[in-house]
Amino acid sequence: MNEGGVVRVKGGWILGKFKERRRSTTTTTTTISAPYSAFDIANNSNLKVNNNSRSSNENSVVPTSYEALPSFKDVPTSERQHLFVSKAKMCCVRFDFTVPTKNLREKDLKRQILLELVEYVASANEKFTENLMLEVVKMVSANIFRDFAPRPRENNNILLNSLDFEDEEPHMDPAWSHLQVVYELLLRFIISPETDAKIAKRFIDHSFVMKLLHLFDSEIPSEREYLKSILHRIYGKFMVHRPFIRKTINNIFTSFVFEEEKHNGIAEFLEVFGSIINGFALPLKEEHKLFLVRTLIPLHKPKCLAMYHHQLSYCVTQFVEKDFKLADIVVRGLIKYWPVTNSTKELLFLNELEEVLEATHASEFQRCMVPLFREISSCLNSLHFQVAEIALLLWNNDHIENLIKQNRKVILPIIFPSLERNARQHWNQSVRSLTLNVRKVFYDIDPDLFEVCQIRFQEDESMEKEIEEKRESTWKLLEELASKKVVSNEAILVHSTTSAS
Repeated sequence: MNEGGVVRVKGGWILGKFKERRRSTTTTTTTISAPYSAFDIANNSNLKVNNNSRSSNENSVVPTSYEALPSFKDVPTSERQHLFVSKAKMCCVRFDFTVPTKNLREKDLKRQILLELVEYVASANEKFTENLMLEVVKMVSANIFRDFAPRPRENNNILLNSLDFEDEEPHMDPAWSHLQVVYELLLRFIISPETDAKIAKRFIDHSFVMKLLHLFDSEIPSEREYLKSILHRIYGKFMVHRPFIRKTINNIFTSFVFEEEKHNGIAEFLEVFGSIINGFALPLKEEHKLFLVRTLIPLHKPKCLAMYHHQLSYCVTQFVEKDFKLADIVVRGLIKYWPVTNSTKELLFLNELEEVLEATHASEFQRCMVPLFREISSCLNSLHFQVAEIALLLWNNDHIENLIKQNRKVILPIIFPSLERNARQHWNQSVRSLTLNVRKVFYDIDPDLFEVCQIRFQEDESMEKEIEEKRESTWKLLEELASKKVVSNEAILVHSTTSAS
């Protein structure tokens, strides 16, 4: 027995005079910096409890002697890592939180132990042993890895068709008061300078990373925030896992786009990839370019694009900024998935298009400007005034305006009919005003080209009017013939000279 009345025996610790002394519930803790404080939401009653997560019962059997162990400060420094291992083993026990009144004392004790482990890892000043790393990974795995209950089909449809996601209150796992501290411990463990990546990679292996990535589908926003921070740290510290992480996330994206169209963690994955893409070395590898073409661009297809568009747009723009030759591929990809009847998605596409064009060089702009401005021409005439407005506001961007001016001989003939129709008959005053401003820009820089386009438009308009008159006369003739032979079964023939072109 040492000075504090604590005896370490094989397999654990026995308390001497400390056995009768109950540990105070107020523990000295360090401030948790990211992404949330493990001490802030323990008693938060405003969070909804979600019982949809199904946990394994293999660690849910509570030992008959689930008693407190001594504090780290009550044992010699040389024995603290052994004590840490014993405490970590205790925390492998999972409790049933679906019954709030069950095992209250044990639940509170486990949480206090978890907080002690977080504090120890955060303030450690000696290298962690291999056994300690093993027990940390075992304990974390026993607590956080769980299956999520399948969602009802009707809920999926509601989610896909709804865009007001930020107003929904977070649904919390009933065990979140413990899970949050476990996540904080894992995050502190990974970023600790005392964790040797060469040893830790034996335990934080591909299997562990795979299970971690599947947890991104959690419906708890704060859990996804922790997972995002942890994944980013693993990617930075364990270089051996980088290709595997990219490949696995790529598979999740592909399944999301072409099969399920439902995943809660797409925005968080893209946020991690934003940092990864930012660190890509130049010239870009072919693997990374294929990721842009086969994964990022198709992510514009799902109906729930609004959930993650900000992060997706950042990733795509990063590629164009790193390699300007990718601009043509990106613009044509946006045109391929351009929404036809969804004005809300169209607004997102236009905003992203502006960011991409801002990083586009003149040579790449010329390669894609014809199909691009055919699409923009359609947007200019949109009855949704915001779509037309944002399309016209592209001319407020100096870089884009310069590109348009340099290629006006190709662009103006494409968009001139839309500008004329807007100026004459668009229902929104703001759209008409912006249209007149754009017309003035073209007229000021090249009045001759403007006049040629105007003459051509008038000729096309006259031709369209003539075709319409022929069509009306043909229908009128058909109606007259039909009324004369309404009682007979004789076929009605129309002379070729009166048929519409």
